[in-house]
Amino acid sequence: MMTNQENNQNQRNNKSVAKSIKNTAGSAFETAHNALEATENVAMNTVDATKNAAKNLTGNKNNR
Repeated sequence: MMTNQENNQNQRNNKSVAKSIKNTAGSAFETAHNALEATENVAMNTVDATKNAAKNLTGNKNNR
């Protein structure tokens, strides 16, 4: 039979493990979120660059 002291230690250990898992999941989510934001920024920059290139080509054609 487990003593009260052992039971309390097990509960503390379990809480520590649960907290560690929660922190790891939070970090993983944050990493995924940051990667998604970075991807979005690259995509938007690509759209802007494409728009500007098309605008420049149109502008150059109109200036001839």
